[in-house]
Amino acid sequence: MGNRLLPAILLTLLVVFQGQLWLGKGGIPTVSELERKLQEQHTANDKARLVNEQLSAEINDLKEGLNMVEERARNELGMVKPNEIYVQIAK
Repeated sequence: MGNRLLPAILLTLLVVFQGQLWLGKGGIPTVSELERKLQEQHTANDKARLVNEQLSAEINDLKEGLNMVEERARNELGMVKPNEIYVQIAK
């Protein structure tokens, strides 16, 4: 009787552990779903980081870009500063 009881107990424990591995909380399907969600979040974070970098570059251009605005105003509109003489050389 003892020879048959031990394998039955071990087989029952094996079935229980396999059931938890495949169907329980923290099992393979749950882990796969969490890995998929993590990958989606990484993708969303990368997109948000790119947008933030672009906005940061635009902010820096606006803060430091007065020279560019001044140059365009001079070249395209012929604007000059007070007490400044505008000279254009034709080629």
